[in-house]
Amino acid sequence: MKDKQIIKSMRDIRALAFHFLYVAEAFDYVISMDEIVEMFRTGFNIEIDDDSKAAIIAFNVIDQREELDKNIEPLLKNWKLNRLGCCTRLILRMSIWELLKKETPPSIIINEAIELAKCFAEKDSYKFINGILDEICKKFNLCLEKKDIIKDQPCED
Repeated sequence: MKDKQIIKSMRDIRALAFHFLYVAEAFDYVISMDEIVEMFRTGFNIEIDDDSKAAIIAFNVIDQREELDKNIEPLLKNWKLNRLGCCTRLILRMSIWELLKKETPPSIIINEAIELAKCFAEKDSYKFINGILDEICKKFNLCLEKKDIIKDQPCED
């Protein structure tokens, strides 16, 4: 049996939180975070504490999803939130939640959102996500340096 995989980097934590959010969405939010974490522990042989950072992020994004969506909806020109792809919507929610916490520089959060989108969301949705998050930064007066945003780099495997 292989050793359990340990999640350490913030990039991995964000990716795991995204996966937790995806499972919660697939189960229409009727499954608990504890159940989701346990599924990942056993199904993927990952060492995850019940109070891991990924679980805390996912729990808070789920808990605040209606408020987060209210920040997204005004920025959707000629679109409705339910028309966005699932992965795009989840990445936006998670990124906006993290931006509003103001613990991490916005450029890092946006870069990570772009990378998640390139790996998991619909083709070219990273451009859309970048634009929405840029607008969120303007709306909440968050400092953002354009030179820090990752542009057209492929997903890391």
